[in-house]
Amino acid sequence: MRAGASASRTRSGTGGAAALAVAAAMLLGAGAAGARPTATMHAAFAPKRLGALGSVTVAFTLTDPEAQGQVPPPLRTLTVHLPPEVGVEMRGVPACRPSALRRRGAAGCSKRSIVGSGHATVEVHAGSQTIPEASRLTAFRGPTTGGRPTLEILGVGKTPLEQRSVSQAVLRPDAAPSGSQLVISIPRIPTVALEPDASFLSMSLTIGAEGGFGPLRAGIRVPHRCAGGGFAFAADLQFADGSRASVATNAPCPNGKR
Repeated sequence: MRAGASASRTRSGTGGAAALAVAAAMLLGAGAAGARPTATMHAAFAPKRLGALGSVTVAFTLTDPEAQGQVPPPLRTLTVHLPPEVGVEMRGVPACRPSALRRRGAAGCSKRSIVGSGHATVEVHAGSQTIPEASRLTAFRGPTTGGRPTLEILGVGKTPLEQRSVSQAVLRPDAAPSGSQLVISIPRIPTVALEPDASFLSMSLTIGAEGGFGPLRAGIRVPHRCAGGGFAFAADLQFADGSRASVATNAPCPNGKR
């Protein structure tokens, strides 16, 4: 099941003559078509204590070794596979409507709906140049869909483009050896006219807070057990040109406990 997503942006620069922009877009598209993006991943729980109520952080760096210095294709779907027994507790956290986030940004939802935060770097195309842009991520609890928790992830960038995007994520059961999966649908992030969409270079997202948050102490429950080698995380990435990448990592057991 794929959740919907949306994005909006405001132009704050120019990309040069239209003919040159079209040519640049064609060249970039040709370079990305045969490329195989790669990713690295980092994951961690906090606090580092079995069974604790806290947070989980996942971070990614994306590269495209075959694109001759160009950036990876735009990311469309990120599926994060979580270890078994990870608890997601959202009792008492009000849901945020996606339509409100799209219209008004963070002001459209209660601060009590916030369940996480992070940051990302995207590469913006402007004529013959690519310019990195830092974005702030804020995760809100979304409406429950089919009995499954959802998140609305608001991304806001200011320079060189003022842009806002809303990615939607759904938490679903997963096949062994994972316990659950968070499937994040990422919208197009337009840049300037006739230029390719922005591409992610890196991102980091933390869900939950140490000790929980809200009156009913919502948050992420660290598993009560940790197998040899640590907590196993993995991710599958799908890009706009149809290419895919997979990556895995282990988060160490708290104080060596198992």
